[in-house]
Amino acid sequence: MKRIDLTELQLLKQLELIEMAENCFNSTLSFWDFCNSLAPDFYLSNKETPHLYELCELLQAFYECRIIRPRLAVKKKLPWKVVQNKPSIPHDVCNSLMINMPPQHGKTRTLILFSMWVFGKNNQERIIAGAYNNDVASDFGRYTRDGIAEEKNLENQLVYSDIFPNTKIKKGNSSYMKWALEGQFFNFLSTGLGGSVTGKGATIKIIDDLIKGIEEATNATHLEKVWLWYNGTFGSRNAANNQGESMEIMCFTRWSEEDPCGRLLADPKERDNWYIHLREAYDHKTDTMLCPAFLSKEKYMRLKHRYLQNPVTALIFWANYHQKTVDEESRLYKRFSNYTELPEFKPYETTKCYIDTADTGQDYLCAIAFKMFMGKAYVIDLLYTQEGMDKTQGQVANFIQKNDIHECVIEGNNGGKEFAKIVKAYLTQNLAYPGCYMKTFKQTKNKQSRIYTMALTVQEDIVYPSDWAVRWPYYYTSMYKYQMKGKNEHDDAQDATTGVAEMVLGKLNRLEAIINPLNA
Repeated sequence: MKRIDLTELQLLKQLELIEMAENCFNSTLSFWDFCNSLAPDFYLSNKETPHLYELCELLQAFYECRIIRPRLAVKKKLPWKVVQNKPSIPHDVCNSLMINMPPQHGKTRTLILFSMWVFGKNNQERIIAGAYNNDVASDFGRYTRDGIAEEKNLENQLVYSDIFPNTKIKKGNSSYMKWALEGQFFNFLSTGLGGSVTGKGATIKIIDDLIKGIEEATNATHLEKVWLWYNGTFGSRNAANNQGESMEIMCFTRWSEEDPCGRLLADPKERDNWYIHLREAYDHKTDTMLCPAFLSKEKYMRLKHRYLQNPVTALIFWANYHQKTVDEESRLYKRFSNYTELPEFKPYETTKCYIDTADTGQDYLCAIAFKMFMGKAYVIDLLYTQEGMDKTQGQVANFIQKNDIHECVIEGNNGGKEFAKIVKAYLTQNLAYPGCYMKTFKQTKNKQSRIYTMALTVQEDIVYPSDWAVRWPYYYTSMYKYQMKGKNEHDDAQDATTGVAEMVLGKLNRLEAIINPLNA
């Protein structure tokens, strides 16, 4: 693409934008146009730098409250998406945005320009930005402040005041890390990890990486320090904005499952608060780079070859360019199979269920309902709960009736056989549903050995609905984070899922000698 002279471009933009920006409160200038106007050599076009165009559009939609909360999007059979107009119900709006992108792709520069654009839109906004040390935090504050205060060096140079003439730095505010705009007491504060933000509240909180690299990512003590600071000192600095609620942007390279991103997403209640924008440097499926102008495929392949020579640098490569955490390699299940639409089952293809009852008060009961098609188990519903047997007996019976389950296998260990009899009685007497063939068996094989042995079958032959993370968040989190080595708090989800895998392979059919059918 032939570039026109930047001086000419800036002059054209200046004439256009001065006309549009009559004042800082009603300017209709989009965030992308703002970035493209002040840095046309960096924000080239939506075709040359598509990832930046996408990011700018997303940040504007986020600020304008046009992102639907994940659970609502699933309920309405929509993807987690940006909508044209702000939802009428405030609770439907997603106020937390997580950005995971490769290094040197313009994330920080875009967030700095976003801060400048926001202050032009509303000079009453208050932003607190956090980074992994004071130097980085100071740079964020300096570039934001200097960008607003920039004066012309050339006659045709376009500067911030041409676009937002009423937004100016308050005189006497000399600190880069804490300053205000004219007419305001406080607008911006940046701080490094461990720094204090006492007495200040933010309408917008921005985290721009709290973990520097692999040394910090593999240090459990440091990860805990990061979490405590983020969740305490930084996390409590909330102030309602003109939308009625504070907003948060977390821009992170995904280093560890124990980093703030990992911990937030592991909590099902927190997960629904976050819109996740994750982009890898290279897409293996389409054989395309995220942005060749920033990182060409040739350079990417050279970096990959170099980094993968050493196991430590290999972890750095996967974290930086593919957002794969350093502890992801130790997960038992590396991937899961998904479906968007169920196959067309034949009438005689019955719904089956495998149930692992809770052994103790801390264990989970896990019931998985599925249908078989072409040698694979398609999960249609799931029950995963820590409630006691006095409640789960009725829940399981209702689960069986709701999903029209015809064949149910229950582990008979630790009271499972008695549990099955009660469920059967509840089905026939309370629900008038006698159509489920139930059988129990005593599991004699080592649990861990079964789980590890059947892991490949679980990944290949058990197929989950595409929204299973939202539908069954506690089950999903347990499956996703389960480690090959080290201590796992629970293995009930894995035990039941392994049982489904054994049913897929027909292994349980060879246990007829110890299976006890509970005939209807």
